[in-house]
Amino acid sequence: MKTVEIIGYNRANLGKAEAKRLRAEGHVPCVIYGGEEQVHFYAPMILFRELIYTDLAHFVHLNIEGKEYQAILQEAQFHPVSEVILHADFLQLFEGKTMKMKIPVHFEGTSPGVVKGGSLIKKRRHLMVKALPKNFPDFITVDISKLDFGKALKVGEIEENNFEILDSKIASVAVVEIPRALRGKTEEEEEAEEAAEAAEGAEGAEAQAEGAAE
Repeated sequence: MKTVEIIGYNRANLGKAEAKRLRAEGHVPCVIYGGEEQVHFYAPMILFRELIYTDLAHFVHLNIEGKEYQAILQEAQFHPVSEVILHADFLQLFEGKTMKMKIPVHFEGTSPGVVKGGSLIKKRRHLMVKALPKNFPDFITVDISKLDFGKALKVGEIEENNFEILDSKIASVAVVEIPRALRGKTEEEEEAEEAAEAAEGAEGAEAQAEGAAE
């Protein structure tokens, strides 16, 4: 797995006003935990591009005023409108100790259901994985070549290679939805047909009753 280098600086003031000032100057307030103590720092937002805007998982080499850490990005918070990074949480890595990390999902193959006109719905673009740092994959490959109409690919069908997927085994990763035009009769059409059949039955009963009366 590729490593992204981030240079940071210790934060002396942890107040909201200071965090707002840092963001205005193009920095991201951060914290790294998992070691003996939490370290609060900030880093230039531009250094997060390769880490945030990617479909691959990365390790992070943090250099905070000369003190170095191996870590992973555990969580990033974004502004709901501007999408500016508001805060980043890092988890320190230790060799020989299992960790949890979100790993991107890559879909490969051609779905028969999609070829027939269906729509591939990607239910999960990341999966939570537990592994030793050396065994974390860059991404998890999901083969959709057998996914037909109305079928779903479950987490339990994905091969685990020296790592454990923590998401529910029965959770769907991808499904192929059938287009309305190919679903056959809609519920409204079926209800209309049932009503018509009921009306025909009623008319038949009336005719039988009239015939008996005559």
